[in-house]
Amino acid sequence: MKVLGIIPARGGSKGVPRKNLRLVDGQPLISYSIQKAKESKLLTDIIVSSDSDEIIKVSKEYQCESLKRCDENAQDDSKIEITILEVINSLKTRYDLIILLQPTAPIRESEDIDNVIRMFLVDDDLKCVVSVIALEDIHPARMYNISKEKTLVSLNKKLESKRRQDLQPVFIRNGAIYAVKTAAFLNEKKIILPTKKAYIMPESKWANVDTERDLLITEVLIKEWKKGNL
Repeated sequence: MKVLGIIPARGGSKGVPRKNLRLVDGQPLISYSIQKAKESKLLTDIIVSSDSDEIIKVSKEYQCESLKRCDENAQDDSKIEITILEVINSLKTRYDLIILLQPTAPIRESEDIDNVIRMFLVDDDLKCVVSVIALEDIHPARMYNISKEKTLVSLNKKLESKRRQDLQPVFIRNGAIYAVKTAAFLNEKKIILPTKKAYIMPESKWANVDTERDLLITEVLIKEWKKGNL
């Protein structure tokens, strides 16, 4: 199976300016995704897709191939699927599987990447895998809508008073790994298909950078990750 790892990294960002290049414990944020992808035993090739010459330069410094993304695919409202299409259409090699590694979710092991790939190796019918974490106290049972009168309206009244230990786990995408068979992607034009399987990762490694606050938290987590404490 030929597997392509794609690391999408726009130069622009409203929430965190230049976030893919921001230093996190002394390294550019994008470097963590590049390093773990390069440590993978099952990725055939890895490519960074970016509209930024600076990001492309950093990718080169970390010995990773890159593709200059066209400007129309690098806008705030550009869909990730368009970026993936641009990448696979630019390459001569045809890949069986696409692994998307978002640099804004940097805490993943190379073993996580390979474990996801192995899910496809043992299941020919599998077309899509998404990495997730279990939510514990951040749970729909603890969530509300608020009326115009500021009245709290529980999303699930039956679960509102239950103890955390009694709640059935729910899961959220953590942004670390998306995997899809290339043929299915080309057919559906979606990275997340209607039918998919979960790859469950520990909540302790959950980091997703969308705000400056996220970046501060991620730096603390990465320092502990490097020490082997997560």
